Amino acid sequence: MTISVGDRIPDAELRTMTPDGPTVVKSGDVLGTGKVVLFAVPGAFTPGCSNVHLPGFVERADELKAKGVTRIACVAVNDPFVMDAWGKAHGVGDDIVMLSDGNGEFTAAMGLELDASGAGLGRRSKRYAAIVDDGVLTSIDVDEKGIDLSTCSNLLLKL
Repeated sequence: MTISVGDRIPDAELRTMTPDGPTVVKSGDVLGTGKVVLFAVPGAFTPGCSNVHLPGFVERADELKAKGVTRIACVAVNDPFVMDAWGKAHGVGDDIVMLSDGNGEFTAAMGLELDASGAGLGRRSKRYAAIVDDGVLTSIDVDEKGIDLSTCSNLLLKL
């Protein structure tokens, strides 16, 4: 079942990179306090994700924060090493928390799995952008094809 506005974000294990290496974090801890922008991509370093989706959030992070966003997080069904390298390649710095959902558990709990096995990519996350207030989903836009609804520009209209 797909998560809906008014639902609490599922509490699943994710990983993020620290100076000491990959660290397990709980989604409830990372996404559960304040006004959080969460966006998901099918895969780090893929063309649409690297050329359009992530760069939009990097370029407009200050605008999001000016609208009261306390954390911006990107999640993908990739390992933490890939997420870290992708974040560094795009200069996310401290503006965006790069979250690895390597086993797809968070994505499955959100009900937003994408079967990309036809393209040799296995099970991934659908592309989406969401607003989470104190752990409760207040807005979500899921792109079934392309990158339109889940852009940072569109999300800014909802804040």
